[in-house]
Amino acid sequence: MSDETPKAQAFAKLLAVVAELRDRCPWDREQKLADTPHHLIEEAYEVADAIARGNFPEVAEELGDLTVQSLFAGLILAEQSEFDIATGLQNAAEKLIQRHPHIYGGTRADTIEQVLENWDQIKQQERERKHPDGAKSLAHVGRGLPATMRAEKLGEQARRAGMDWADIRAVLAKAREEIEEIEHALDRGDSAGAAEEIGDLMLAVANAPRFIGMDAEQTLRAACGKFVVRFDEVARIAASRGLDLKAMTPSEIDGLWNEAKAATRATGRQ
Repeated sequence: MSDETPKAQAFAKLLAVVAELRDRCPWDREQKLADTPHHLIEEAYEVADAIARGNFPEVAEELGDLTVQSLFAGLILAEQSEFDIATGLQNAAEKLIQRHPHIYGGTRADTIEQVLENWDQIKQQERERKHPDGAKSLAHVGRGLPATMRAEKLGEQARRAGMDWADIRAVLAKAREEIEEIEHALDRGDSAGAAEEIGDLMLAVANAPRFIGMDAEQTLRAACGKFVVRFDEVARIAASRGLDLKAMTPSEIDGLWNEAKAATRATGRQ
């Protein structure tokens, strides 16, 4: 028995279970296609979190849950249209073949840069067929992504088109410029203008990690994790001394924060 047979059997079993639940479970029967994005996004982030923590059993488990949600959405789609799971899988396979001509065609690509260049050219051709009036626009790039991830993806696409910051220091200079503009807007009492400039600042900062070989999502996730560890230490210290954080002054809390930061660093927690 080939290795492919058990995989195909496992996939077929899962599809059969999901289909039966759609048919017989009261909750599953009531779900509409519009209800599925929340669950798809949630499971995708569970996968990302497990990967970030290096927990391989959880990665496998969460990938299974994500597959369930994908199959469930595909079943509902088939009920409402002429498209079904088989169509989606076939289209995905054909798209991968088309976008890898160095594997399935006569194009040569010996470096990652050449692969990406071919990929971009093929995607551009696809966009021209779908959107002949706006194929070169970035409007379609990452529309469904969270804003931070989309900001980074827009920066990457702009770079491939020939427009980008020279290096990370240029990004930081832009960030400082945006901070000054935020402060000017605040001085004018212009909250809407300040919010707009904050958005510009966030877009610039979201692109900074890629200049040092990192990505915005993982960089921010790590910062969130570090904040949680340090906040919990602040709360622990305050509780051990009978202090109420809500009653403390900003400078007092800042002192606790610095103490917590030193403690977590000393113990290797963050």
